[in-house]
Amino acid sequence: MKRLIKKVAVIGSGIMGSGIACHFANIGVEVLLLDIIPRELTDAEAKKGLTLDSKIVRNRLVNDSLANALKSKPSPIYNQKFANRITTGNTTDDMAKIAHVDWIIEVVVERLDIKKLVFEQVEKFRKPGTLITSNTSGIPIKFMSEGRSEDFQKHFCGTHFFNPARYLKLFEIIPGPKTSTEVLDFLTNYGSQYLGKTSVVAKDTPAFIGNRVGIYGIQSLFHLVKELGLTIEEVDKLTGPVIGRPKSATFRTVDVVGLDTLVHVANGIYENCPNDEQHELFKLPDFVNKMMENKWLGSKTNQGFYKKVDKDILSLDLDTLEYRAAKKASFATLELTKTIDKPINRFKVLVKGKDKAGEFYRKSFSGMFAYVSNRIPEISDELYKIDDAMKAGFGWENGPFEIWDAIGVEKGIEIMKAEGLAPAAWVSEMLASGNTSFYSVKEGATYFYNIPTKSQTKVPGQDSFIILNNIRESKKVWSNSGAIIQDLGDGILNLEFQSKMNTIGGDVLIAINKAIDLAETQYQGLVIGNQAANFTVGANIGMIFMMAVEQEYDELNMAIKMFQDTMMRVRYSGIPVIVAPHGMTLGGGCEMSMHADKVVAAAESYIGLVEFGVGVIPGGGGSKEMALRAADLFRKNDVELNVLQEYFMTVAMAKVSTSAYEAFDLGILQHGKDVVVVNKDRQIAEAKKHALLMAEAGYTKPIQRTDVKVLGKQALGMFLVGTNQMVAGKYISEHDLKIANKLAYVMAGGDLSEHTLVSEQYLLDIEREAFLSLCTERKTLERIQFMLTKGKPLRN
Repeated sequence: MKRLIKKVAVIGSGIMGSGIACHFANIGVEVLLLDIIPRELTDAEAKKGLTLDSKIVRNRLVNDSLANALKSKPSPIYNQKFANRITTGNTTDDMAKIAHVDWIIEVVVERLDIKKLVFEQVEKFRKPGTLITSNTSGIPIKFMSEGRSEDFQKHFCGTHFFNPARYLKLFEIIPGPKTSTEVLDFLTNYGSQYLGKTSVVAKDTPAFIGNRVGIYGIQSLFHLVKELGLTIEEVDKLTGPVIGRPKSATFRTVDVVGLDTLVHVANGIYENCPNDEQHELFKLPDFVNKMMENKWLGSKTNQGFYKKVDKDILSLDLDTLEYRAAKKASFATLELTKTIDKPINRFKVLVKGKDKAGEFYRKSFSGMFAYVSNRIPEISDELYKIDDAMKAGFGWENGPFEIWDAIGVEKGIEIMKAEGLAPAAWVSEMLASGNTSFYSVKEGATYFYNIPTKSQTKVPGQDSFIILNNIRESKKVWSNSGAIIQDLGDGILNLEFQSKMNTIGGDVLIAINKAIDLAETQYQGLVIGNQAANFTVGANIGMIFMMAVEQEYDELNMAIKMFQDTMMRVRYSGIPVIVAPHGMTLGGGCEMSMHADKVVAAAESYIGLVEFGVGVIPGGGGSKEMALRAADLFRKNDVELNVLQEYFMTVAMAKVSTSAYEAFDLGILQHGKDVVVVNKDRQIAEAKKHALLMAEAGYTKPIQRTDVKVLGKQALGMFLVGTNQMVAGKYISEHDLKIANKLAYVMAGGDLSEHTLVSEQYLLDIEREAFLSLCTERKTLERIQFMLTKGKPLRN
């Protein structure tokens, strides 16, 4: 039987419930969001003469929760318009409506008695065959479905989303005693394909996989920080981006999540896992108990391990439990890894450190390796599921078994022995059977060590992915220091940037041209995509800065012309070029996307022309393209200036979309041409499919445009009046005015006396001239320098 999810009901509208409702709305599903009715009126309701029977009062809790979620940052919804897909109600008046949904998700308070009452009510109205799942983070699934009907139990399991539901990729699926395999298979696929998640089927054990290992990791650090006499800043420095973890590292993450949440899960593991060999580690240290007493829970109470006072961030001294000025943390061992780009390659160096950092890593990694090896088969039969859960649920770049592989399995055991620890027996058996690593790669696919069969087995579910890490060298066609070209098969090439933060400099431009040359002569199409954290932060402004400071204006002119010509080549070549942006796609990356035959964007794409922040206008065809796109929307008898002004403001305000869907509203992506993929892991494979489709449909090289309608002095006059008013009102600086007027000149097509049809090349030439002239300005150079040194824009 084919299952379609057209409508879901979410019961419970707290932070998690509203977040889950928003994420289903994100993917186009209709949502019914329900919560309980209030027990008493607010003062405002009483003053209005409302009663507890008024509909607005009865739905107050659910409506307030959803409104708060929609206002929160980062937003739980791809586009505010998508909130229209959510209908609200209450569990007293509207429960009967669940008879018309395809999936019911319970997200009420973590109390078994309350959950059982909800399921009793659900059973009265649910139609047989409807999926029913709980978002519990740790209550055993088997207890929840006790006493329910056979059909209910067959279609019931845990589906544990991580908060925030839109951004964290882990989707744990926990079967109950009678859950059917059809339901498990359906949810596994739906989580991956539709919700864009990493689906992990877990066993019904306390805290499942992600929280069991994640909370172990945090608790072990809580004890280690005292043992080694480290500060919280030092631990956050050691457990952040340097090892491929989020910037919030350990203590800042606890502040964001809430100390009470962590304590709740840790206590649950302590109480329910008496046989865990690290049982005592889940006991809360004294400083945590004291913080709980003081209600220092983190962001929600405005103080936790860190506290913001005016503009200063203070840190908690764990010995005195008093706040003090933050101390800068630095370690010699970390200095040794500065030249190593990928975190996976740093671990070997980190565990050899001779200082406190090296000791910290040896202790924390050896503890983690021993712990995860002992959790098999308790929480999972397959080791890759533990790595998947940590990467998707906690934002780790590499899971514990991948890190162990990077250090070397035998080296890992040696470090463990030095710390008085030992791995589970199966690890030694693995080495004895001739398997020297937990993972291997064969023909572009990842294999994992299968403990029962003592052999490497292919990780399931990767057939719909193309994993660039697995084919980078084996399928390499050409490379230079900035990029690498791989053969994706079926006549499609992929160009992957390899520069720092994927910036677009001379090497990358050469590689784009080379990839198009190769595709035009020997292949069918080209994808420009990568699987780094961000697609690209834009052009290499360091290179622009050097040329401008040295006043090498001829070289700078040639460099900008090369950038423009390359973007135009992306659009005007003999093969389809698909660009696959994700994460930050700024400046030149946005320009490249706008010149592609098609964009296959990850839903989490933050795209925009941000050049104003460094004192210039988009100079790689972005200003030209915005003028062209506005002109294509001009309609007879319409006020054309209004359309042009909208596109001008998108660039002048350096607007960046908060999702790929918002990029359509900004005119950066185009309906009917560009598409969005929710699961970033599927993006390269999807882009390849689109390239093939376009090639097989008979792709013909487009002809450069000579019919772009520009409005000349009429538009220029309007823009200049507007920008002068902005300066007069002190909204923008004098230098902002200068940049805005240059952009106005380009987008108006110059100071032509009347509406004129011009070529793309004409617009590119005046764009380049404007860009160059801004590069001669001292204030622009100050902005570029500030961005290069401080990583944020300067307003001067």
